[in-house]
Amino acid sequence: MPPAASATIPAPRRRVDLLSFAASLWRLTKPYWTSEDKFAAWALFAVVIGLTVFGVYLEVLFNEWNNVFYTALQERDRPVFEKQMLVFVGLAFLFIVNFIVSRYAMQWLTIRWRKWLTQRYVAAWLDNRIYYRFQLTGAETDNPDQRIAEDVKLFVTTTLSLITQFLGAVLTLGAFLTILWTLSGDFSITLFGREIDIPGYMVWAALFYAVLGTWLTHLVGKPLVPLNYAQQRYEADFRYDLVRLRENSEQVALYGGEKRESENFARRFAGIVANWYGLMWATLKLNTFTSFYAQAAIIFPFIVAAPRYFNNSIQLGGLMQIASAFGQVQSALSFFVSAYAQLADWKSVVDRLLDFEAAIAKAEIEAKANPLQTRVSAAPALAQVDVALPSGATLIANAAARVEPGNRVLLTGPSGSGKSTLFRALAGLWPFGRGIVETPPPGSALFLPQKPYMPIASLREALLYPNVDGIDDAALKAVLGDVKLAHLAGRLDEVAHWGQALSPGEQQRLAVARALLAKPQFLFLDEATAALDEATEAHLYALIGERLKDTGIVSIGHRPALRQFHNKFWRVEPGGDGKPATLAVS
Repeated sequence: MPPAASATIPAPRRRVDLLSFAASLWRLTKPYWTSEDKFAAWALFAVVIGLTVFGVYLEVLFNEWNNVFYTALQERDRPVFEKQMLVFVGLAFLFIVNFIVSRYAMQWLTIRWRKWLTQRYVAAWLDNRIYYRFQLTGAETDNPDQRIAEDVKLFVTTTLSLITQFLGAVLTLGAFLTILWTLSGDFSITLFGREIDIPGYMVWAALFYAVLGTWLTHLVGKPLVPLNYAQQRYEADFRYDLVRLRENSEQVALYGGEKRESENFARRFAGIVANWYGLMWATLKLNTFTSFYAQAAIIFPFIVAAPRYFNNSIQLGGLMQIASAFGQVQSALSFFVSAYAQLADWKSVVDRLLDFEAAIAKAEIEAKANPLQTRVSAAPALAQVDVALPSGATLIANAAARVEPGNRVLLTGPSGSGKSTLFRALAGLWPFGRGIVETPPPGSALFLPQKPYMPIASLREALLYPNVDGIDDAALKAVLGDVKLAHLAGRLDEVAHWGQALSPGEQQRLAVARALLAKPQFLFLDEATAALDEATEAHLYALIGERLKDTGIVSIGHRPALRQFHNKFWRVEPGGDGKPATLAVS
C-alpha cells in the first residue's frame, strides 16, 4: 500500500447486522413501490423480470445449441453445421431484441423512481426549513445537495441493476442446475481402497469453486465499503468549496485571497488523493483475485470434465455443453464475487441516504420538541420570548412586543447584541429559545435581508421572486424606475446570475422593488438598505411609506435618519457581566 494512504483513510463505519440493514433498506425502498406511481412501477418491473426470464431461456437454448454444433464439427456433418448457423442467427437476433427492450424498460423505471425519490427528499429537506436548521446546527449529514442529486441516482440505478442481476443469477441457477446434474453423470474415485460414486459431480465442483471464491472475495474486498463512503464525502466537500469560490469570486478577489483558497483546495484535494490511494490498493487486490478467479473458471470445467471425454463417455459437443452449463451455474453461484465492487459502492450510497434520512428525522423531532414555539396569528408578536444560541445560552431574555398593521418599527442596538437573531425569531426562522412567537399567515409577510437572494433566472423572475407571474411588464418597468433601476427595464427577459451581475446597492434596490410589487401585510427589513447612500435610502423608505401605508414594517438599521420613517422603536439593551440582553419597546 502506498504510504500516504494509511495515515488518512477514515476508520470503518459502525457495524450493522444484516437484519437491521435489511430493515433500513426496506424502509428506504418501500415508499416508492407503495406510492401513487406503484402501478406503473410494478408493471415496468414485471416487464423487466419477464425479459430476464426470457433471457435465461435463451441461454438454455444456446447451451443446447453448443452440444449440437460442436458435435457436428467433430463429425464433420456439414448439413447440420449449416442448419445450426441459421439457428444461431435466430437466437442471436432474439437475444439482441431482448437486451434492447430490457434496457429501455429498465431506464424508464429508473427515471420514474429517481424522479419520485428526488421530489420526496427535496420536499423533506425544505419542509419546516430543515435546510436552514442544518446550516445552524452543523448537522451530522454533509453535503445534502449531493445526497439528493448524486446518491439518489446511484441508489436507484444500482439497486435495480443488482436486483435484476441477482434474479438472473437465481433463474440461471435453477435452469442450469438440472442440466449440469444430468450431463455430469457419476464420477467414481477410489478412497482408502474403496470406490465412491459421486452423482452430479460437476454441480458439486461448481458449488465448491463458488463458495471458496465468495469467501475469499469478501476477505479481500471488505475495505471497499468505508473507502467508497469516504471518497464520496471528500469529492462532495471539494466540489462544494469550488462552488463557494465561484459564488463569492468578487469578495475573494477584493481580499486577494487566491493563495488561501489555493491552500484550502489543496487540503481538500489531498483528502481525495489519500483516500483514492486506499481505494486503488483495495481495488487492485480485489481485481487481482477476481481476474484470476474468472480466468480459472474458464478452464476449470474442462479439467474436471476431461476424464469423461477421454474415456469416450461424452463427445466434444457434450464436453462443450457441460463447460457452458458449468459456466452458467458457477457464474450464478458467484454472483457475490462478480458484483462485490458494485455491492460495496451501493452499500456506501445506502449508508449515506440512511444518514440523510436520519438527520432529517432528527431535525424534525428537535423542531417539534423545541421550547421556542411558533403559531400563526393575525400579526407578528413575541410573547415573553427568550432567544437563545444553538449552544443553549440565552441571548435575549423575556422579549415581548407586537407589530400591528400600519406600524413602522425601528429595531436598533449595538452590533452583535442579537438584533438579527431576534429578527429571525420574529420571522419564525430561529429555532432556539423558549416562549411563543406569533407569525403572520403564510404568504402575508416578506423578509428582506441585507444580502437579497438573487436566483439565476430572467430579471423578471428575479424581480418577482418568490412569485413568478401575475404582474405585467409595464408595472415591472415602472417599479424599476421608481427604485432608480430604470437602466434595467429593457432586460426583463435576460437570464443571468444577478447576484454577480448587480452591485450590492442594485440588489438591495431590486429587493425593495419586490416589496412594492408584492404589497405584503408585513415587511421586515434587516439592514436591507445598508449598501445605499442616505439620499437613496430615504427615497426608498419614502416610497415604502407611500405605497405600503397599511403594511406593518420592522426595520433593523443604524443610521439616525431612519427614525423619521418609523413611529415605534425597539432597542436591544446588552445585559453586561454575562447576563442576557433585553428588549426595550417605546
